[in-house]
Amino acid sequence: MDNTRPRVVVAGLRGGSGKTTLALGIIAAWQQRVGEVVPFKKGPDYIDAGWLALAAGRPCYNLDPYMMSGEQILDSFWQHSQRAQGVVIEGNRGLFDGMDAEGSCSTAELAKLLQAPVLLVVDGSMVTRTAAASVLGCQHFDPEVPIRGVILNRVAGPRHEKMLRTTIERYCQVPVVGAIPKLKEDDFPERHMGLVTVEEHPEAREAILARIQIVEQYLDLEKVIAIANQAPPIGWQPASSMKRVSKAYRQPVVGVIKDSAFQFYYPENLEGLEKRGARLVMVNALRDKALPSLDALYIGGGFPETHAEQLAANSRFRGSLKAAIEAGLPVYAECGGLMYLGRSLNIEGRSYPMVEALQMDFQLEKKPQGHGYTKLEVVENNPFYPVGITFKGHEFHYSRVIDSDLDSNSLVFAMRRGTGILDGKDGVCYKNVLATYTHVHAIGTPEWAEALIRKALAHQRESKNNSERKKGNMDNRKTNTGVGDGVR
Repeated sequence: MDNTRPRVVVAGLRGGSGKTTLALGIIAAWQQRVGEVVPFKKGPDYIDAGWLALAAGRPCYNLDPYMMSGEQILDSFWQHSQRAQGVVIEGNRGLFDGMDAEGSCSTAELAKLLQAPVLLVVDGSMVTRTAAASVLGCQHFDPEVPIRGVILNRVAGPRHEKMLRTTIERYCQVPVVGAIPKLKEDDFPERHMGLVTVEEHPEAREAILARIQIVEQYLDLEKVIAIANQAPPIGWQPASSMKRVSKAYRQPVVGVIKDSAFQFYYPENLEGLEKRGARLVMVNALRDKALPSLDALYIGGGFPETHAEQLAANSRFRGSLKAAIEAGLPVYAECGGLMYLGRSLNIEGRSYPMVEALQMDFQLEKKPQGHGYTKLEVVENNPFYPVGITFKGHEFHYSRVIDSDLDSNSLVFAMRRGTGILDGKDGVCYKNVLATYTHVHAIGTPEWAEALIRKALAHQRESKNNSERKKGNMDNRKTNTGVGDGVR
């Protein structure tokens, strides 16, 4: 089955070249002209993906050659782009940057897999003819990478643009489809190593509109669309649709804490739960007074440190979550979720109480304490994964554990790559809780969603049995006392 969707990869010579904000403008402007444009983000990223989703008005899906196989990438691309009139895939870092000298997992390898034309963003700051040499080097470094256009960014003026455009088109035989001048105002302030989240930007939609205007003014969008239409068909037979888990009882209800403190969720993870039969309920840890009745709970990452005071102030919600955990509620927590379940979060000399389900205290540092791809081996029993399997993910956290009742032998994952919680280990368990610094992708690690649904169904059955036992005990008491028999 062929996928002939018009598509482009927006890539850069390096990180920070401006490809994200350009991709946003291309998506939004292209969509205004032709209809539905589906965004994808290469690599492990939540913040850029959130912006791309806002620009498109639909979810942005992640294509990650480290966490996903080639077949999984093609299948996800086919499934999520079926109705698209156009597809924009934003790369990460430099075009050829990857995991090793061979460039595995790079944007270039993804472009080749998807047979997608590449628009290469070139930062023109303090450079002229050398920009053409850089583009020509990329062309010769791997001739199979389909570089079909160049976008100049941060151009100093008309003379600078003419020099860049002339040399690139003469020596590289590739069109320059746009030239963006140096802009005084930046609508996208950075936090840590990426853009600020959509949820925390005070004028997010206005920022997107500003990027549309830039694209319309400085890019030849018709050329961009023409390049996208040059993409050849992808011969790909999609995998058969997933079989849903049998609903032995009612549909399992899985809560997801999703608010401005916790917003790092791959849409594929939430879809993976729904495809397996879950009904998702969104929960707000900042405003909700109590945790609703659930069969399981998923707490993703985010920035609990910027909301520590609000999270600490909502003591009723924290108490209800701790009580549910003590009663056996299955909970899977990642990164920020791990921090939230601890005893306290310490920031610049202040200590904020958290859920206190895990006997751990966290300290926020100024530099990353763990950053990059991870590979984990399950070495201890836990509620979700069988011992012996390995899986891949990623971590990015500024916090570290400063005090706990744990030692490394009590943690369930051995880090074959990455930092984790303590001494090369990750994954802390308590009752039916598993909390880890590693984020997983449901397509690359299908065991994750399957385990969460399995635990939810088990908790559902146990809750139903407990309810029936209580009801039976109450009926027996009524019978023994004569209540309900008409006896007075």
